[in-house]
Amino acid sequence: MKSVCVFCGSSIGTDPAFEKMARKLGRTIANDGLRLVYGGARVGLMGAVADAALENGGEVIGVLPEALSAKELAHTGLTELHIVGSMHERKAMMADLSDGFISLPGGIGTLEEIFEVWTWGQLGYHRKPCGFLNVNGFYDKLMDFLDWQVASGFLKQDLRDMVALKTDPKELLTAFENYEPIVVPKWINRTQT
Repeated sequence: MKSVCVFCGSSIGTDPAFEKMARKLGRTIANDGLRLVYGGARVGLMGAVADAALENGGEVIGVLPEALSAKELAHTGLTELHIVGSMHERKAMMADLSDGFISLPGGIGTLEEIFEVWTWGQLGYHRKPCGFLNVNGFYDKLMDFLDWQVASGFLKQDLRDMVALKTDPKELLTAFENYEPIVVPKWINRTQT
């Protein structure tokens, strides 16, 4: 693994632990000699994870849609900043540049990003690990809901198990290094009448 993509909020959130963990993750990625790929903004948890990686000698690649760059959200101190035309282009480029995907706390955009790359993995479009960095139980209720999807027959257990949940960045990166992609030859079971 050479590059890790981090999805996270463009705001800082209400718990100081969110920013603290974002900085710890950025520092850990840099200290492990990995490249950080993220959304390219200088604000919120996005700015915190990027700044921490840079402060610790890390390489940081940002990918930002032109519309957001025009609102002066672009981080100007990155190793590379790619300005793209749309959110679709942003997500595709971030996925291409990354060997794994981590979700810090964030809003609906953060969830949409991690769920999309997780779905791509389930469909076999890539064989890269996905995980949630669970800060102060932020993702506990989401994990409960995913378990409810399994119990309700909408998500197979092996697909649920594809995503890691850890409370420490180093533990999550270790889980990524040990990730074994699953092969799901047929995941839709239809009954013919």
